[in-house]
Amino acid sequence: MYISNKIKAVLILLFCTISFSGFSQNKNFKVTLDAGHGAHDFGAVYHGHVEKNIALAVVLKVGKILESQPNIDVNYTRKTDVFIDLIERAKIANRVNANIFVSIHCNANKNTVAEGTETYVMGMTKNASNLEAAKKENSVITLEKDYKQKYEGYDPNSPETLIGMTLMQEEYLENSISLASKVQDKFTDDLGKKNRGLKQAPFMVLHKAYMPRVLIEMGFISNKEEGAILDSEEGQNEIAKAIADAIVSYKKEYFGNGDFDTEEEKPAQKMIEKAVKDTPVPVKKEIKINSEVPKQESKTETKGTIFKVQLSASSKKVALIPSNFKGLKNISIAADSNIYKYMYGETSDYVEAKKYLEEAKSKGYNSAFLIAFENGKKISIQEALK
Repeated sequence: MYISNKIKAVLILLFCTISFSGFSQNKNFKVTLDAGHGAHDFGAVYHGHVEKNIALAVVLKVGKILESQPNIDVNYTRKTDVFIDLIERAKIANRVNANIFVSIHCNANKNTVAEGTETYVMGMTKNASNLEAAKKENSVITLEKDYKQKYEGYDPNSPETLIGMTLMQEEYLENSISLASKVQDKFTDDLGKKNRGLKQAPFMVLHKAYMPRVLIEMGFISNKEEGAILDSEEGQNEIAKAIADAIVSYKKEYFGNGDFDTEEEKPAQKMIEKAVKDTPVPVKKEIKINSEVPKQESKTETKGTIFKVQLSASSKKVALIPSNFKGLKNISIAADSNIYKYMYGETSDYVEAKKYLEEAKSKGYNSAFLIAFENGKKISIQEALK
């Protein structure tokens, strides 16, 4: 069949337009927002305040703010008062290949003076209070049909049983911690809320979401004053803005203004003076970073492949003396985006590097992790081992 050159040109232009449009859409930063509970699952109820309603109201407000930003796509696990299975909430995020998953809740405690915010990342813990928090949220699965078959091998009264199930939180732990720390910073710095910390716990709603993900406890509705704020229009607007600002900050830090590759994620750059206090999960996957470590601040100009232990990162620059690092010597520093990264040890031997990591953790650096460099440029651990 003969096709004129003019028609060919039109077809090629149309194809390119469609391809470019699809490519542009793929480059958007995708956020899945999850309003905890819903329908017959009320969540916590105190002093007339109902968790499911507050969570939904704040999620819709966060979504509205984010939707007004360029290069951000938002989808929701629920936008109305409906009940969504915990595992389905994660699947919703997975189906759209979300870059982050944010589950929003209210806290409650029999001690009605308890107050403040805390943000969780997925992880195993021996901390009793964290396990209790997970137990409370995970108990929702008993409201689901056939939950014993659906969650075979999992006991909602014993969150530790998640240990025996397939877990992928290790791959995204670094980025999850970074996002969680930004949320807590916004709550503390912008709203003046009590910071109850960044924590790990085995939450079922986070378990199957294969991207950086956090669960936010916005405050205690069991506390009369804090509950009233959470249930007010003004309070919800402030909280929603803080959460949205944290998400935008995370997006800008790791993905710029839309010009990013969704296949490549940067590790967290704020690993954290408020480090996760519970037993950490080792990071299985080191993700490649394109940026060079600045020469003036770093000792990573050694030729060949070397390993170091990243201890922490902070906006403050401190002297590299053992007394500032729990007695550890051979500390180096690298500056990146006004964040100072502190590293311990330097070796080309991976086995020796793991010993350095064990030593750092024994000193209390529970969130420490291995990093690798090739001729001064940061590379993944996998590349280094090759």
